[in-house]
Amino acid sequence: MLVLAADTSGKRGSIALAECGPESGCNVLEVLPLEGGTFSAQLVPQISELLRKHHFNRKDIGAFAPASGPGSFTGLRIGLAAIKALAEVLQKPVASVSLLEAVAVAGNARGKVISALDAGRGEMYCGQYEVTERARMISEQLLGGKELVAAARSLKVITPDSRIADFAHGQGLAVELVTPPDSGSIARLCWEKLLAGQTVSPETLDANYIRRPDAEISSKLKI
Repeated sequence: MLVLAADTSGKRGSIALAECGPESGCNVLEVLPLEGGTFSAQLVPQISELLRKHHFNRKDIGAFAPASGPGSFTGLRIGLAAIKALAEVLQKPVASVSLLEAVAVAGNARGKVISALDAGRGEMYCGQYEVTERARMISEQLLGGKELVAAARSLKVITPDSRIADFAHGQGLAVELVTPPDSGSIARLCWEKLLAGQTVSPETLDANYIRRPDAEISSKLKI
């Protein structure tokens, strides 16, 4: 099965093609980087070019693997809107992947871990996961530094962010610094979800923001 993955959650994004099978696993053919700020102009043309380069067309796509967040509100909306449209037109399954899950499984630790990503404003997106052969989400939330320390006292913190790693290490926490996940790792996790039947319809595909948009927060403060 040909899987198309897309991550538009940050300042830099990527798309990937992977050929996946029950016995062969997931072979990532290529990960193509995308520059942030121009996702809306780049995404669909770059998907077309990536398919053409590997001698496929959009009808060859068997499933879609979007990174659902957390991350940039605008970037996520652009990426998920494109995947929704393609999946609906082609009538293909979608298995969305949280970036916090991708971070959790990128580490070597097994058992309960906390994955962490920089959320800005002195806060972190944090996910508590039970990692065995796969990762099971326990919770995902927005935490400050003191809250992370309290939550991770007996757990290993997995993060691709050196600043978070330095902070956690300085607080006496067990830390593992990992390579930032890209759409290639999203494709592999998508395949596991497809095998487990964990798919969503294009209509129900939604972003995993964790933090509410500023406009929503401001409107509630005015009430």
